[in-house]
Amino acid sequence: MGQERGSAMIWLTLLLCFQSSFAATFMVGDASGWGFGVSNWPNGKSFKAGDVLEFKYNRPNHDVAVVDKEGYESCYVADDAQVFETGDDLITLQQGHNYFVCGFPAHCNNGMKIAVTAT
Repeated sequence: MGQERGSAMIWLTLLLCFQSSFAATFMVGDASGWGFGVSNWPNGKSFKAGDVLEFKYNRPNHDVAVVDKEGYESCYVADDAQVFETGDDLITLQQGHNYFVCGFPAHCNNGMKIAVTAT
């Protein structure tokens, strides 16, 4: 009985390791990158927790801010928001809803924002 339990634990551990090694990387906006009108880019795509979004854009003209649903809908970036500014940012998706906007004035309002749900 103890040996069976040990074998099951080993298989479970291997399965979890195997699953996590298949995280996908998605370039936001595809070849166009992170820019205006990208808000529909996630449509039709499936995302999992642990997948990585790559935001490519011209720095210093844009950035990527991680916001909550309210920030996404209102295009408001709180003072304590995590903001990326390298022009080639990699952000790992958390399970559930993930919201990203450009924090530059009027950029979010002009469609430079995405909402992604990761399972």
